Amino acid sequence: MRGMQISRARAATAAAFLTQGMILLSLTTRLPEIQDKWGFSDVTLSLVLLMMVLLAGVGSVVAETLAKRRDSALLLRSGLLLIAVSVPVLCLAPAEGAFVAGMAGYGIGLGMVDASTNMQAVALEHRYARPILPSFHGAWTLGGVVGALVGLATASAPVEVNAVVGVLPLVVAFAPFLPRDQGPTELPEALAVPWRPIILVGIAMVLFYMVDTGVQTWGPLFLDHTFTTPERYVALAALAYLLASGAVRLAGDRLVSRYGAVLVLRVGALVGAASLAVVVFSPGWQVAVFGFALLGAGVAVVAPLSFSAAARIAGGDGLEPAVRQARVDAVIARFNQFNYVGALLGSVMTGLVGSGSLRIGFAVPMVLVLGIIPLATAFAPRVGSLVSAPRPSAS
Repeated sequence: MRGMQISRARAATAAAFLTQGMILLSLTTRLPEIQDKWGFSDVTLSLVLLMMVLLAGVGSVVAETLAKRRDSALLLRSGLLLIAVSVPVLCLAPAEGAFVAGMAGYGIGLGMVDASTNMQAVALEHRYARPILPSFHGAWTLGGVVGALVGLATASAPVEVNAVVGVLPLVVAFAPFLPRDQGPTELPEALAVPWRPIILVGIAMVLFYMVDTGVQTWGPLFLDHTFTTPERYVALAALAYLLASGAVRLAGDRLVSRYGAVLVLRVGALVGAASLAVVVFSPGWQVAVFGFALLGAGVAVVAPLSFSAAARIAGGDGLEPAVRQARVDAVIARFNQFNYVGALLGSVMTGLVGSGSLRIGFAVPMVLVLGIIPLATAFAPRVGSLVSAPRPSAS
């Protein structure tokens, strides 16, 4: 029964990742239409996205605070329900104020779900005792592909039709997520968390999300503004990126087990820089789409390996299971803040720096992504870490 419970929790958590990806991409691929509907300039749109990202950070802080005493399954359900309400509000908004309120609610829910899905994922990885974070993030990417396809399919329809995607998080909120082990969950105040190595891993995640959010937010607009791209094809920037990223993530568990995180990350950073160069210097939208696809393959596993490494470094193996899980949950929620630093750089900086030309906007991450190469050594697992010795409790 225990193994069945863990398997069901793994499927539920994958569904939550998929839902998060689908919702986000179904919205970002419609940004050109949203921008036209409300008459936003690139700068105004950047500021709206800035608000959403900042509030996502607030949602993650809320998750960190509550994780010390509350089950991450409860936090995940709450975040999904908030998104289920906010998405229809922002899509059906009759006035600009209602749209902004919907975006604000979505931002807070986004942060709560980002943090709590990864709490669930690292708890399951601890039980499986082998790398499984890449495939969870692969589920997110699969959801993103579905969301981008929704964007393509509804490109000629009003933005209001996207409100129907709010049904999915409402359904997934009632899935059988992994409950926290029974027992005391108060964290000893004197129990120090080794933040220095965690910060090194976090910097790498900042660089990844700078690229990732930049592509998903500004990729469709890059095709729309830089070339005479047919409107129905602008979503291909995000779709190509996600398809390649998803393929590598789904194979990522085995890739990391075979070659190790350090080598995979270094090769990926080189591929990422080269692919962004293809985008920046692309002569036509078709070449740019190829560059976005290559980029997705290169940087795909940075985020899952970052969360896995942060949980491993957080340690606490000598603690009671419930206390250990509370500690790791709190660390993961705080670590998730690096996500939003990168998202700020990707969504806001790319738009502001590239306000005259998005080629310039994408040239900045082209250089910065190379910073992952020296940071990769921080991802090397300790001897005897949770992914080094198989455990028979899950299959």
